[in-house]
Amino acid sequence: MKLIKKLIFFTSVTFLLLLVNTYAVLACEACKQRQPKLLQGITHGNGPNGFWDYFIVIIMVLVTIYTLFATIRCFVKPTEKRYKDIKDHILKAQ
Repeated sequence: MKLIKKLIFFTSVTFLLLLVNTYAVLACEACKQRQPKLLQGITHGNGPNGFWDYFIVIIMVLVTIYTLFATIRCFVKPTEKRYKDIKDHILKAQ
């Protein structure tokens, strides 16, 4: 339970730092004019130019969301039940 509280704390701090720092990555006026309407103002540089660019971005977002979900699921409810597992040894030492 202590590990979960630490994980939630560090996640919250990271999220707050990301919120504070978002202004630095927003697009400037010159970049906003070169980007498509859908993604205007999100980041510097040109936005996606065609179908394949949008397709690749969507696939990357889906993979990232699945990886985040799977990682959290493994932390919260691990499927390994072996007593000699190194993870259990480290967690019990704390």
